[in-house]
Amino acid sequence: MNTAKRRLYLGMLKVFNLGLMVAAFGIATVLEVRQQGGGESLSAFLSMRVKLINFLTFAAILLVWHGILSLCGQYQSQRLASRRVMLTDATIATTIASLFLGSLVMVFRIGMITPQFLFVFWICSSVLVAGARLLIRSFLGIIRARGHNLRHILILGTNRRAIEFARRLEKTPELGYRVLGFVDERWHECDDLEIEYPLCCSFDALSEYLRRNVVDEVANYLPLRSFYEHSSQVAAICEQHGIFMRFDPKIFDLKIARARAEEFDGNAHITAHSSTLDSWPLFMKRILDVTLSLMLLIALAPVLAAVGVLVKLTSKGPVLFKQERVGRNKRRFFIYKFRTMVTNAEKLLPALEVLNEAAGPVFKIRNDPRMTPIGRLLRRTSIDELPQLFNVLRGDMSLVGPRPLPVRDYEGFSEDWQRRRFSVRPGITCLWQVNGRSNIGFDHWMKLDLQYLDEWSIWLDMKILAQTIPAVMKGSGAA
Repeated sequence: MNTAKRRLYLGMLKVFNLGLMVAAFGIATVLEVRQQGGGESLSAFLSMRVKLINFLTFAAILLVWHGILSLCGQYQSQRLASRRVMLTDATIATTIASLFLGSLVMVFRIGMITPQFLFVFWICSSVLVAGARLLIRSFLGIIRARGHNLRHILILGTNRRAIEFARRLEKTPELGYRVLGFVDERWHECDDLEIEYPLCCSFDALSEYLRRNVVDEVANYLPLRSFYEHSSQVAAICEQHGIFMRFDPKIFDLKIARARAEEFDGNAHITAHSSTLDSWPLFMKRILDVTLSLMLLIALAPVLAAVGVLVKLTSKGPVLFKQERVGRNKRRFFIYKFRTMVTNAEKLLPALEVLNEAAGPVFKIRNDPRMTPIGRLLRRTSIDELPQLFNVLRGDMSLVGPRPLPVRDYEGFSEDWQRRRFSVRPGITCLWQVNGRSNIGFDHWMKLDLQYLDEWSIWLDMKILAQTIPAVMKGSGAA
């Protein structure tokens, strides 16, 4: 596809996506008006004159929606993306668009847009945008499988990952890639390779090959360390020819971290990160944290006040206990809890180290002599953790995440793989919390934290939050 056609297709896609958002808004409007007053109200609504201010407001909303769709990758090529990724990206875009619309309602008090309206709009926009993207992909897949809209790709290197990449492309003809062959020096196994794919040329002959053949993309699967000069020369040649160059995402052979390209100041940077809690998913998690924390603080305000009074009446000292903890990427912050121990508990800790019942660097004893009369009950019911909702609002913590550890415990870590748990915000509850807490050994605890990082989703957070209540009521492992 040439540049003019690509721009035309992109422009049509932008208009089409905004049309789908308008259609979703229209469906939600019709259903809302029908529910409020029936068919007569709908006729009256459709015959209403549109005020200039309303037109300009809706135009501004469309502009913001356009920006949201663009930021969420809805105007980028997703030829190699899986259907799951396409659906996820589309749903994230429509969710943010719906939240933006909801924020306008709260600021400008738009009476017509009710919570039910927003829910219907979100459902309709998600189905329309995601469904349309899948339909377009299916249509293009049929065309590509018949030999149209193909991209001719040349692969640098003949190592295992290069061959696997070629085979994946061959097994998915609906993606529209035609593997021309490989670029490499002839070596003893190249004869076996040519049974599947031809060895098109050597590195020295690549420039001549590109002059005389149709090549849309060059995929670089050369080892970075030993073939840096070759890669640099090929990149320069592709730049001169205006050919798209693709790099091996496992360029550093990392086991967990995933690589992706980001733009900074006009330059592309390859980043690698091992956490799924990044970008828009992290933004959605933050919205969930703030919303639920505010709701809980408002609902539990009488409980917080009553517990504060009990702590003050039953022991000398402040109501809240403040301690420095290790947060995301080793940032230090002060955690807040209802005080459950005597005021000099930190100074008494060294003398109690010999009584430690926990494995690893953490300190836990069941019958801690530093506990106040009310402190043991607060620990058993986890009520002492409620002030951490303020930490969540401040952004130091999340509702769900690995528990924040004291500086003393962190300094006792002996394995770097355990420290990956600090790559995300710590949480009030986690898999360790709902699976037995102090009854779980330290190594198993760390593995549960890493399992959370590897399997994270909004639904997993909701599941852990739902399991936290019975776990707290049961009180198993509380110390």
